[in-house]
Amino acid sequence: MDQDGSLNISFDEWRDFLLMAPAHDIHQLINYWRHSTYLDIGEDMNIPDDFTQREMQTGMWWRHLAAGGIAGAVSRTCTAPLDRLKVFLQVQTCKQKIWDCFNGMVKEGGVKGLWRGNGINVLKIAPETAIKFAAYEQVKRFIKGDSKNNLTIYERFIAGALAGGISQSAIYPLEVLKTRLALRKTGQYNSIADAAFKIYRNEGLRSFYRGYIPNILGIIPYAGIDLAVYETLKKKYLNSHSSEEQPSFYILLACGSASSTLGQMCSYPLALIRTRLQATTIQSTMDVSAVSMTGVFRRIVETEGVFGLYRGITPNFIKVMPAVSISYVVYEYSSRVLGVNMT
Repeated sequence: MDQDGSLNISFDEWRDFLLMAPAHDIHQLINYWRHSTYLDIGEDMNIPDDFTQREMQTGMWWRHLAAGGIAGAVSRTCTAPLDRLKVFLQVQTCKQKIWDCFNGMVKEGGVKGLWRGNGINVLKIAPETAIKFAAYEQVKRFIKGDSKNNLTIYERFIAGALAGGISQSAIYPLEVLKTRLALRKTGQYNSIADAAFKIYRNEGLRSFYRGYIPNILGIIPYAGIDLAVYETLKKKYLNSHSSEEQPSFYILLACGSASSTLGQMCSYPLALIRTRLQATTIQSTMDVSAVSMTGVFRRIVETEGVFGLYRGITPNFIKVMPAVSISYVVYEYSSRVLGVNMT
């Protein structure tokens, strides 16, 4: 709407936007904007997007997914240094200042090294999105059965959690590779294929699923709290305003940010334990408790305290707003190029 980038909406800009918006009634407006709230913050446990029957029949769904994938790739690439910083802080057994950790990363691998692990983080977007979407649609059909009613929020949560579990199970080796590549030292691995070969040769196939259990368990609180808080906040807003007023993008953004933050807060300890397990190599430890979820949890609480379970969460929060903003802007431009808004 803000064509001149002044951050102010003039009457002409507002008029032109309404004239060009493909809407004759409120239902068309909702369908026009419903996928524009797709936000990728680099996390892999969000509820899949919903599509209407018309979008499924016309093939518009794949354009939405493609636009979302492009937006996710750009936003993850732009915030990759913060993501790598988070991973480094997660594996530290003693408290370390963010700036000191950042300087250590730059000194060891240079500025280019800040993007280690980003390549595979971008590559896994396509298979994960495809598997999650296909699983979500199948689970929804199974839950819905012969009923013509829409799914309730609880049924959507179950379908989303199951779809997330299926997609994570399929692409989890890529998650392990991402962590290992992010933590690698200069010259340790030559490529993604080289890293996969060396891990398999030295540690076996089971190492590619190290940390799998806390990762799967983390889907439930993240997806459940994210969805429940988002729907609750949106409903509270609608109840406190007139029925004719629809929540703006900024209201939806605020609801989405709050729900995502609470979801991350509750699931973060499991994500940290997952990263510790992914980073653990056979050569680095002979302690059996160091490669079990309960063992890692107990050791963190005993040696680092409860706050140790939230190590690295600061850069994780810092990257949310730039990731959300970049993802939204790129999604809008990508959707226009792909003809999403021409329905």
